[in-house]
Amino acid sequence: MTAAELAAIAARAYRHMSPWSEADFASTLDQPATLLCAAEGAFVLGRVVVDEAEILALATDPGRQRSGAGRAVLARFETQARARGAVSVFLEVAAENTPATGFYTACGYRMTGLRKGYYKRPDGRRDDALLMSKALT
Repeated sequence: MTAAELAAIAARAYRHMSPWSEADFASTLDQPATLLCAAEGAFVLGRVVVDEAEILALATDPGRQRSGAGRAVLARFETQARARGAVSVFLEVAAENTPATGFYTACGYRMTGLRKGYYKRPDGRRDDALLMSKALT
C-alpha cells in the first residue's frame, strides 16, 4: 500500500482528528524499523525497535469497520512484530475515542498510562492520550 493510499484511508477514518499527511506516511515508510500490515481498506503502521513494537497508526475505512478487517491487520502486525523480536507492543489512543479504546481492549490491550492534553483537535480542544500495551509472549 502506498503513502497516498494510507493517507486516503486515514483521512476517511480519522474524521475526528487531524490525520497524517501523505508526506508523513512516506517519511515513516522510509524508516528501516517500520512495519506495515495492510489489507483492502485497513492498515496498521508501526515500528519494531529491539524488543518493543509501537503502533503509530491503525485505520479502517468506515465502510470496512466492524468487518474484522482491523482485527485481522492488527493480528498480522503482532505476529510480524513478534517475528522481529518484539515481546510487547504499545500505542497511544485519544481518550475520547471510545470505539478505538474498546477495540484495543477487546484485542487484549490494557491501559498503562495517560498523557494529559496530548492530542490537539481541529477545533483547538486538547484530548488526553491513553497509553495501552499488550504482551506478545
